[in-house]
Amino acid sequence: MYMTRVQNKLTLAIRVLPNARRSGVEGLWNGSHLKIALSAPPVDGKANEALINFLSDFFDLRKSAITLLTGQTGRIKTISLLFSTSELAESAGQKLEQICGR
Repeated sequence: MYMTRVQNKLTLAIRVLPNARRSGVEGLWNGSHLKIALSAPPVDGKANEALINFLSDFFDLRKSAITLLTGQTGRIKTISLLFSTSELAESAGQKLEQICGR
């Protein structure tokens, strides 16, 4: 499962596609990971920084509310998003489900 929600926290399994023409959510990868394209290259942590910036803008979250749990150097990553309320986390989860067609 690409997304789990516990109260006001979303945990996302992500497959990053660096060096894309534009950054954005591309759907699901193998049905188990959220596929996110990033315009940043995968060097010197630039893709990780771009991912955090993208998610911050996408979900309207502070960057400090986003934590890279696993995948510091790989394309497969686990990200934790901490929302101020469980309602906001629920809304964010629904937004992703609409994009992914679930």
